This record gives sequence, C-alpha cells and structure tokens, in this order.
Amino acid sequence: MTNMTVEPDEATRLRNKVVDELRADGNISSPEIEAAMRKVPRHEFTPNTPLDRAYDAYAAVITKTDEHGVQLSSVSAPQIQAMMLEQAQVKPGMRVLEIGSGGLNAAYLAELVGEDGEVVTVDIDPVVTALARQLLNEHGFGRVHVVTADAAEPIPDLGEVDVVMVTAGAWDVSPAWTAQLRQGGRLIVPLRMRGLTRSVAFIQVTGEHGPYLESESARICGFVPMQGSTAHREELLLVNGTPEIGLKFDDGLPADPHRLDNAVTFPRHELWTGVTVRIQELIDTLQMAMAISLPGFCTMAVDENSDSGLVAPVNKRFALAAVEDDTFAYLVTRRTEDNKHLEYGVHALGPDAEQFADQIADVLRDWEAHRRGGPSPVIRVYPASTLDDQIPADRVIDKVHSRISLSWPSA
Repeated sequence: MTNMTVEPDEATRLRNKVVDELRADGNISSPEIEAAMRKVPRHEFTPNTPLDRAYDAYAAVITKTDEHGVQLSSVSAPQIQAMMLEQAQVKPGMRVLEIGSGGLNAAYLAELVGEDGEVVTVDIDPVVTALARQLLNEHGFGRVHVVTADAAEPIPDLGEVDVVMVTAGAWDVSPAWTAQLRQGGRLIVPLRMRGLTRSVAFIQVTGEHGPYLESESARICGFVPMQGSTAHREELLLVNGTPEIGLKFDDGLPADPHRLDNAVTFPRHELWTGVTVRIQELIDTLQMAMAISLPGFCTMAVDENSDSGLVAPVNKRFALAAVEDDTFAYLVTRRTEDNKHLEYGVHALGPDAEQFADQIADVLRDWEAHRRGGPSPVIRVYPASTLDDQIPADRVIDKVHSRISLSWPSA
C-alpha cells in the first residue's frame, strides 16, 4: 500500500529539493523543522501517489472523498505544513495534540518533541486513524499516540498540552482545545472567518475578565473542513432563484434575502478604483479589510453551465462580494498598461448600485492608504458568554462556542 518500489535516491533528491524551495521562499526558517522535513519520507505517508505529486511543494494530496467528490481528508502541501510548524514553535520535551490525523504531520511533530516529548494525534474517521497508525509504526514513530474521536470534545486522560495544532478547517474554536492547553500555550488552527481561512497562531493569555486567545500570526491557507459536532457549512443564496449566481455567506443569510430578487434586472454599474497591486502581491489584508468593513460581506461563484453574462467576475469560482439590502456587488481586476499590475474595480447590480460601488471603492482606497503592506488584524477568541463591552474589536463574529474579534493594530 505504501510506495515501497520508489527508488530511495530519487525520493531523497525530491524531498531535499522541496525543503530547499521552502527555505528559499521563507516558509522554513528553523533548522529543526528543516531537519525533520528532510528526514521523514513524505512519499511513504501518501500511499499510491506518484512521486512527483507527493513532493510538489505547494499541492496537497487528497486521500479521501465522499460519494459526491467532496474532499474529506488530505495530506497538506509541504508549504502549509512547514508554515504551521513554524507557527507552532514546538520544542523538545513538549506535549502536542494534533487534531486531524494523517500520520505525516504527527511524524514531523515527533521529530521536533524528541524522545522526551509526546505527540497525540486525533481524527474522527477510523479509516484515517487506522492508516495513520500503520504508517507511523512502519516508519519508526510507534511512540505517537493515535486516537479515534471527535476532537471537539475533551480527549480522556490527555491532561494539559503545550501546543494544540488543528490540521482541518475550523469554523469555530472548541472549548475543549483551550481547556486542554496550558497557560501560555499555543493553538494553531486554520480558522474560517466570514468565508476567509487563515492559519492563526494563538497564544492563550489571561485578561481582566478571564482567559482568551490572541493571535501572533495569521497566514492565508486552505483546508478540508472539519467533520463532527463543530462542522459548519456556508449558506448559499441563489440570486434571482437560478443557479447562475450564488452568494455564499459564512455567518448566516441577510435578514431578508428576497430583497435581492430583482437586482439583476438593473443595468450593471462598473467602477474602476485606481487601486493597483502587483500581479504576485499578497492581498490577504485587502480581503480582511472588506470582511471587517462591509456588514454584508460574502463570496460569489458563477455556475458556468448557466452563465448568461449578468455578472463577469475574473474567477467564476471565487470572487469577493458584498450585499446591502436590495443591491449586491463584487470585485474585478484588469491588467494595467505596463502588464505588471492589476487594477481593482467594482461591479454592482441593484437600485443602489452606484452608491454601493462607491462605498466598496472607499474600502479599497482606505486599505491602500492605511493597511497595504502592514500587519494583519489582531484576532482574539473569547468564550461565547463574553459581553460586548469586554471585547475590543472593529468586527465581532459570533460563533456557537466563541466570539471572535478582529481589530486593526494601531498605526
């Protein structure tokens, strides 16, 4: 079942090539993480995967899908694994809880904690944990504890850990994770906020009103969504009642979604903002600026089979969008004359299209003037019972178990 026929010299060459790439682009800076990723045979933890695919630095390996093709389990791309390991700052002798098991990341963690440390890896799917147990045993990591459980619930007899690393996309922060984390410990989690996912490194701190989590770093990422009691799906609003235009809302639909029924009967208003970015420039803070500033923030997808041209996003699968009452809008880009930059524009449809496009353009211009190239928002996680006046925030997102605040750092 494992790639036993692979020539070891070629696998080693590709593994070192990946690590060299990740060092060069800054995803690996720690010598310990570099050593672990050079040592552990990644291809052996991705059974039946072509060698070049297993050692693609920026591609995940999907290991399980459901009957509809929805991804249920994967081995993250080396770039994502390196990034999260750097965020975790795991040291020898630490106790680490990994949530979302595949075996490979647990092996890296076992290398980092050493013989005096402990790694517990948990997954809700017994097929996943059985394979993880087999692979870990085969490659000298029998000391890793593999548990089949819904990790949104407390893990029996676990005790306190120094690091909780979540390797599945989470919409909420389970109280069990923080309860099992020692004071000052670190939680690394791919957290979805308003449809945007960031790998967030949280530190547990104690404030005036009790403990909460505060972000130390947040990086763009994508993950297979979590299963079990904390699973959460976006809600889809089909504009005009057809599958052509779908608006996806992460925290509930607008109060009266039918107000958008006639939006597409109005001419499309197009506005170019003068805000330009380099073609390869990261726009993570621009995405967050829209999510924080626009109450009706969402994402838009267009069904290619029923596309009539009513909307024209550059990426039909994912466009930043927003709704205000009976009007919706989305971002577009076009190449500048030098062919090295992209200019942002806004397309809006509805009776108040012009005014709403101006409002979104103002958000982009404010980002360009005050946020571009700067730090990400500070993300704090409070218990769901926390009162409004105890949460400093530019935007508060209410989940089931937590209240998440987003605040821009002081200039």
